[in-house]
Amino acid sequence: MLVYLTGKPRHGVGPHDVAIALVKATFESGFVKNKVLEFVGPGVKNLPADFRNGIDVMTTETTCLSSIWETDEVIEDYYKTYGRPEAYEKLAPKGVAYYDSMITIELDKVESMIALPFHPSNAYTIKEFLANAEEILKGVQAEAEKKFKKVSVNLLDKIVDGKVIADQGVIAGCSGGLFDNIVEAAAIMDGHDVGDGYFGFSVYPTSVPTSLELTRIGATEKLLESGAIIKPSFCGPCFGAGDVPANNGLSLRHTTRNFPNREGSKPGEGQISFVCLMDSRSIAATARNHGVITPATDIDYDDTHYEYHFDKSVYDKRVYNGFGKPDPTVELKLGPNITDWPEMFPLTENALFELDAVIHDPVTTTDELIPSGETSSYRSNPLRLAEFALSRRVPEYVGRSKQVMAMDFERREGKKPERIMNALNKVGNADELIAKTGFGSCVFANKPGDGSAREQAASCQRVLGGFANICYEYATKRYRSNCINWGILPFTIAPETEFNYECGDFVFVPGVREAVEKGIEEIPAKVITKDAVKDITLYIKGLTKDEKEILLEGNLMNYYKAHMED
Repeated sequence: MLVYLTGKPRHGVGPHDVAIALVKATFESGFVKNKVLEFVGPGVKNLPADFRNGIDVMTTETTCLSSIWETDEVIEDYYKTYGRPEAYEKLAPKGVAYYDSMITIELDKVESMIALPFHPSNAYTIKEFLANAEEILKGVQAEAEKKFKKVSVNLLDKIVDGKVIADQGVIAGCSGGLFDNIVEAAAIMDGHDVGDGYFGFSVYPTSVPTSLELTRIGATEKLLESGAIIKPSFCGPCFGAGDVPANNGLSLRHTTRNFPNREGSKPGEGQISFVCLMDSRSIAATARNHGVITPATDIDYDDTHYEYHFDKSVYDKRVYNGFGKPDPTVELKLGPNITDWPEMFPLTENALFELDAVIHDPVTTTDELIPSGETSSYRSNPLRLAEFALSRRVPEYVGRSKQVMAMDFERREGKKPERIMNALNKVGNADELIAKTGFGSCVFANKPGDGSAREQAASCQRVLGGFANICYEYATKRYRSNCINWGILPFTIAPETEFNYECGDFVFVPGVREAVEKGIEEIPAKVITKDAVKDITLYIKGLTKDEKEILLEGNLMNYYKAHMED
């Protein structure tokens, strides 16, 4: 898909403004879903490398598969800056290039944007938002009250004397903490202050070399003098491990996502924060006005562009580089929280799944499938991490899945768990079926997998005995691919199929291994409820040769093991 850039951004407009406008225009319609965005056009040359990076890191939120940019001397200099001139290549469309579809972004017409909770696509120009703040905030409040029964919400108290007052501003992460973003934020704050009220302003540079260069050019000094707080190079605010907003707080963030369960918000426990995405320039303009939300296009400041100098010495002095220099005498130190993956088994001839989570929300995000925040401590402990699966959406899921997994282990030992036998007897002879019928948990959701590419959203289901997902469609190809890589069968059902089944019901899929092996895309199955057995048609469409083999082997690790000699 062609993304054709023209013009030059106005004073005060940053990469997040362009990105949020793009997400708003494309997300809801699915216009770019699973497609590759190719950024070209005369406007590209008017964007510094950081500006391009700031847009590119947000393309995930459109639900595209990936994105690529034409390159020029700006990117050639970028590689030289980082000591990698040999890595530069000229990328551009040929003289005649055909695309499936096209988006035009007129950079000179993009305005300062704000994405309201609970998605980057819930976006307005800041001026439009301020002109209709009461109506828009009432809508957000109503959505929160509808989704989360335990929370008590009052967003309208953020409107004071016709102005909207934020509680917090944060510039952080892969989208916000870039050098150019912070330089302009410092220029906006130069000679001004954040005030001594409730509003707090924190800045997280992306890396130590970035932080060092900001110090050398005086940007850090300007921010500190204004009352901003400079934090270590850390992406924590995105997932709730730094600057967690207060309950009912309105936080402005130049980060990637503002889903309801991110940034430390726990609506299932009655604690909710309202995160709005804004560009670092408008966040700084708001800080300069002591928390009154303000578009940076309304602020007069010097936006001189500084050339970035990358100082690799901070890495040379601190980071051990053992590449190509193995030392077998050095023993790896593994703490008790670093564990192996549990054994996962090949796909059986038949499959019996218990529905352990049934979610009818329009979209289920990867943050709901496996929350961020406190879970990050367990990234190297698959079983412990899995304890958080769906904890903020279906807290009972983990316990149910563990029971199912335990029964399948009993089945593998030759035992005949009563629940499995009772279910199989409703569709055939249980004594004949049980040895060749795997038993696992299953999640149904209307449209799962929106958001990050976090593979733990699938792996946590798998280590708990999850063998299948059923949905109308997958929000992103990335999540579907992650499911396949972990041996989770990615079933879909037809849009007209009513899925009015409950947790504890079973789905029996006879001949599922043969179907995957032969590429049979339409698979008849049975739903076993307490009172009846009903027919259902499941689909697995478009599996590649490798994907078929991964599912048959049980997961990608098993697939690699099977191909070690290759």
